[in-house]
Amino acid sequence: MNLITSLVSFLLIGLAAGWIVGKILEGRSFGLVGNLIIGMIGSVVGGVLFWILGIASRNMIGSLVTAVVGALVFLFVASRLGKRPSGSGTPPAKR
Repeated sequence: MNLITSLVSFLLIGLAAGWIVGKILEGRSFGLVGNLIIGMIGSVVGGVLFWILGIASRNMIGSLVTAVVGALVFLFVASRLGKRPSGSGTPPAKR
């Protein structure tokens, strides 16, 4: 594949993966740009995870599955990092 074809494929798979993840997570949609960003991050995260596990995708469906799994993992980790216990962190400033 040439560079343009690879880029278009990456964007389309990212968009589809973001849309699928939006449907999996209670039917939420992240909007067109949000779906694209989540799907692209998912593609990278999924690619790294699958590489660590020794799993390779060989076609478009495998790439889509990789991106969806990666996006789900990314959103799970992001939600965990966003929910910090209320007793931790810096104390409120005194007045």
